[in-house]
Amino acid sequence: MPPAGATSVKTAAPLDEAGLIRAAQQGDEDAFERLVRAYDQSVLRLAMNLLRSPEDARDVYQEALLRVFKNLHLFRFDCSFHTWLYRIVTNICLDHLRKRKVRREENSIVETAEGPLDRMDSVRTHAPYTDPERHTLNNQLTARIRVALDDLTPRERMVFELRHYQGLRLKNIGEVLGTSEEAAKNCLFRATQKMRVVLGEFV
Repeated sequence: MPPAGATSVKTAAPLDEAGLIRAAQQGDEDAFERLVRAYDQSVLRLAMNLLRSPEDARDVYQEALLRVFKNLHLFRFDCSFHTWLYRIVTNICLDHLRKRKVRREENSIVETAEGPLDRMDSVRTHAPYTDPERHTLNNQLTARIRVALDDLTPRERMVFELRHYQGLRLKNIGEVLGTSEEAAKNCLFRATQKMRVVLGEFV
């Protein structure tokens, strides 16, 4: 039975989290499990929002937890654990996005009898003719957003997603990506401009 006045993990104050981190750094497996449990859903949600693939998100989740386990002894409390964890997750996601972009560029162009064809063109225009008009427009917008995100550099996409889907402030995004708030702001501006060009009449 916990001592009087003990605080549960769910309502833990920052000091309690720091205590869990220090215990985990000393090899306490239960403390590590409790620490991970406090963030596992946010890690999965972040990876899913960034990669739009449940399979890739699970891979990132597993790899991120493995890196945290291996490198927790290096955590020095010079930033929040949340920021440190997000930095690990976003770095892994960046690697996935870079590899995916290379594969997409290599595989999107196919040779046909009529000449080279960019398969991404079909993504931009495809919508079942039997759908109602609004549903068709929503499908087109969704497809266009997907194309617009794919056209961003991995870093631009990361900043855009962290700002608009995760709701992080530019200062926090800079901390997560190991850069300045101004650099994050400039990256977001470039991403937004590219998105507007691709979305065209939808914005």
